[in-house]
Amino acid sequence: MIVAPRLSTILLAAVTTLVAVLLYSPLFVPIVSSFFPVARGEVDWSSPTVSTYAALAGNHEILAALRTTLVVGLCTVVLAVVSGTLLALYYHGRGAGRSLLQFIVFLPFLMPPIISGLALLIFFREIGLERSLLTVVIGHTVFVLAIVYRTVLTRLQSMSRTLVEASYDLGATKWQTFWRVILPNLSSAMIGGAILAFALSFDETMITILVTGTQTTLPVRLWAMMRLGFSPDINALVALILMFTVLLCALAARFLIPRQVATQRS
Repeated sequence: MIVAPRLSTILLAAVTTLVAVLLYSPLFVPIVSSFFPVARGEVDWSSPTVSTYAALAGNHEILAALRTTLVVGLCTVVLAVVSGTLLALYYHGRGAGRSLLQFIVFLPFLMPPIISGLALLIFFREIGLERSLLTVVIGHTVFVLAIVYRTVLTRLQSMSRTLVEASYDLGATKWQTFWRVILPNLSSAMIGGAILAFALSFDETMITILVTGTQTTLPVRLWAMMRLGFSPDINALVALILMFTVLLCALAARFLIPRQVATQRS
């Protein structure tokens, strides 16, 4: 009677380990390749080097694309956080047309990126807006808005109504209640949503290809390089991006998990 549960636990652990190895082992290949020479599929462990990182520092095209990506990502985060928070407050306040609002917010995120990109491209053409970094920022904002909106709305719905009522009972105005009661409770959700929005914007390729102008982001630049092959310094770039992504995931988990849940688990 005891053997069966133990056997199932062992099998589940084995399958989980196998899946984790299959999913994450490819991520270590560029990290290893950025520090050790690789020739014909064999790693020379005896010759560690940081030459790929030095070459990356001198690759001005890649660095320019990276700077463009960071600028687009930061602008997208600001617009998405402000818009998403306002829309979440409107929905939570039981404004008119809530169902239609939520449908419009989620539609670009749920559609295939190529369809969203084509729709944005046609829209920009019809209104006479030339493709540039501005159109890229607009496209990314429309795409990631649903993430911030849903994150903030979830936190709003979990807030106790008594907090707002107590603020009004103590004589606070609506603005004071928002600034001193609602906004502090939403801050962690806004930060977590901003981190997720930045990660999605940083990685977005298909929409960017369709709406970008002469300046390209890093994913588009790497997409173009695939036809000719990657230079060794790309391994260093991938390694740095992976470490940055892990940091973003840790920060997002830190801010998205409610404090009371984290306290109970600890």
